[in-house]
Amino acid sequence: MKIVVLAGGLSTERMVSLVTGTSVCRALRENGHRAILVDLFLGLEEMPRDPESLFDAADGLCPEVSIGTQAPDLEAVRKSRKDQSPRLFGPNVLELCQAADIVFLGLHGQDGEDGRVQATFDLLGVPYTGGGYLASGLAMDKAMTKRMMDSAGIPTPKWQLLDYTPADVDRLAEELPMPCVVKTTGGGSSLGVFLPEDRAALKDALLQVLEFHGRVLVEERIFGRELTVGVLGDRALPAVEILPAEKDFDYAAKYQSGGAREICPAPITEAEQKELGDLALKLHRTLGLEVYSRTDFILDKEGRPWCLEVNSLPGMTAASLVPKEAAAIGMSYNQLCEEIVQQSYRLKRRG
Repeated sequence: MKIVVLAGGLSTERMVSLVTGTSVCRALRENGHRAILVDLFLGLEEMPRDPESLFDAADGLCPEVSIGTQAPDLEAVRKSRKDQSPRLFGPNVLELCQAADIVFLGLHGQDGEDGRVQATFDLLGVPYTGGGYLASGLAMDKAMTKRMMDSAGIPTPKWQLLDYTPADVDRLAEELPMPCVVKTTGGGSSLGVFLPEDRAALKDALLQVLEFHGRVLVEERIFGRELTVGVLGDRALPAVEILPAEKDFDYAAKYQSGGAREICPAPITEAEQKELGDLALKLHRTLGLEVYSRTDFILDKEGRPWCLEVNSLPGMTAASLVPKEAAAIGMSYNQLCEEIVQQSYRLKRRG
């Protein structure tokens, strides 16, 4: 197949996306596909006379990229685009995607997981991997996901949605119940997530989260074991337990060597694995997600699972969690990428 692996964009998870995209593109080329990596925002400024020849480009146009300890400088990325257009889709991106048999969405965050890219492709008749536009939008909005969990009877920590200005912060820092988690409704990779331990830290968190330009969700903090469960097709994969080297599993801990220890399969009972898997599948289906997803949980001291959120396009770097879960059932990284492509290609979207 001719496959465009779409990555990058202007999300705070841009670098994670580029590493995902590069890993996926190289795996698909090893599988025999004519795959190329295209940056959603930067696109390709120069197109060859025969655009078809790009699908045979050396190393699939993959850049040399890595994930740093800090989120990328998105303003610098904006300034680096020659046409300085405000369009999300860079030069020649849509043309290349329309020339492909399918687009593998290696995107993360608001550029790719909120449904806008999927809706565009549905309107253009471009096949793509993963869930559709509506399910993606619901999964990206943590408040909407919470509402869906509540309606489906999926246990999740108590929560409330806040609409406030800096002038309200002093009052909120005194009134909100503690311990709590403060997060933006549309973040990912632990960006825009704060775990205040006292009211001074809560005040600081309420101010900092406003910088993410989204609504703010405050939820009860449940203490326990951090676990995540992937869904592939109609089955739940083995759970992973995440043990951060430091106290919190933040952006740096997720992607830097030694930042966390991940145990897969997680050392939990068969009954706990089944319960977590059933809940992950239930949320996947409740939201209308397709092909694959990953749901994050806390298992409290009494062994009760609490569902935190779902990722409609989970990370697919070599160090990511879903590939580790797939490996636990004997599925290689290349086989996982192929399975996602084949399942997605068979989907009939209504557009």
